[in-house]
Amino acid sequence: MNTLKAERRSMDVKAKRLRREGYVTGSVFGRQIEGSIPIKILKADAERLLKTSSKGSQIMLEVDGQPYDVLIKAIDYNGLAGVVNEIDFQALVSTEKVHSVAEVIFVNHDKVASGVLQESLKEISYKALPAALVEKVKVDVGEMKIGDIIRVKDLDIANDKDIDLLTDLDAVVVSVTAVHNSVPEEEEKEEETAE
Repeated sequence: MNTLKAERRSMDVKAKRLRREGYVTGSVFGRQIEGSIPIKILKADAERLLKTSSKGSQIMLEVDGQPYDVLIKAIDYNGLAGVVNEIDFQALVSTEKVHSVAEVIFVNHDKVASGVLQESLKEISYKALPAALVEKVKVDVGEMKIGDIIRVKDLDIANDKDIDLLTDLDAVVVSVTAVHNSVPEEEEKEEETAE
């Protein structure tokens, strides 16, 4: 499990100033935390974490030396600047189910021989105890042919008794459709007269 170090943040200092000084702001909240804990994280540490973790990932967060088993709940990216502004964490309680998301990862794209892959779902929403959390769901699309559809109910996560799915079981995760390369009739006529 990844570990991230953070410091309690003084609310006297504006987030904008902290970002200029090389920090990412955030907060930790949870049932056993009164209100929330405002934090600041070194930007380099946050970026290193996000190379291997994403929304829905479970990590160990140390706030001024105090460890918290947390879930990454929200990541606020500044798309224009290409930087992370804020990360929010939910402190986990081992006996309490938590709402999270699992990222859908498609593998073996290159083995799809015919048709076009239509990826419909990027993440699956669910509830589970911290011990049963799932970060990623791999979907092998290598054997798929035109007309094939994989739904949420077809995935391993749907059969996991420790997970309560919130995403509709009939939701389409991925499908393969035929390629439609139809040439407009006028262009066809022009080609015929040119011959």
